[in-house]
Amino acid sequence: MLDKISLALVIVGALNWGSIGLFQFDLVAWIFGGQGAILSRIVYTLVALAGIWCISLLFRDTETAVTHTDDDIRN
Repeated sequence: MLDKISLALVIVGALNWGSIGLFQFDLVAWIFGGQGAILSRIVYTLVALAGIWCISLLFRDTETAVTHTDDDIRN
């Protein structure tokens, strides 16, 4: 669950950086009242922490989940 939340926050950050790069428009600051507003700073911090957490995704083993059918269980 933490992986999905972190990934969602990283996507928010990527979209915000994209809007800054393309349009010079900081969406997070616009929504929460400027870059210095406490809510904006909280969002920026959460996005940064999520990005740090997502680094761990690069180093995890990715095993494919195996599903068993009823026939596998009977045998």
